[in-house]
Amino acid sequence: MGDATPGAGRRILVVNGPNLNLLGRREPNQYGRTTLKEIEDELKSCAASRGAEIRFIQSNHEGELIDAIHHAIGWADAMIVNAAGLTHSSVGVRDAIIAAAIPAIEVHLSNIYRREEFRRHSFIADVAVGQITGFGAFSYRLGLEAALQLLDKKGL
Repeated sequence: MGDATPGAGRRILVVNGPNLNLLGRREPNQYGRTTLKEIEDELKSCAASRGAEIRFIQSNHEGELIDAIHHAIGWADAMIVNAAGLTHSSVGVRDAIIAAAIPAIEVHLSNIYRREEFRRHSFIADVAVGQITGFGAFSYRLGLEAALQLLDKKGL
């Protein structure tokens, strides 16, 4: 992962699943009013101030997310993953994370353990380095901090 170019070793991919493109409008009582673009802008700024490069993917299509994870091999040194509803149903996303061998931090806006029973199971949790859930848009910032700390520990 990474290469010998300046700045390499601090590259983070943020993977966003279905319906996250509607953040700010979709169920604001559950997910808040912050848009995905606002979250991305904050993460870009924070990552840049810490010498990290960050890229984002959002798709409502499972295969596109899997392809993005595959394409991150050799580029990304860590991933922040909010697979949204696919968290609870996608063995394919789970397998892509395993195959990519890129450390993943799972994030969720809402506390999935305080929601419907079917949302309490994550196919990603046991293949992720850790999970952050329930802090709204701040979950992403915590995920970024976790990814950067992980990379710092690896000396990247």
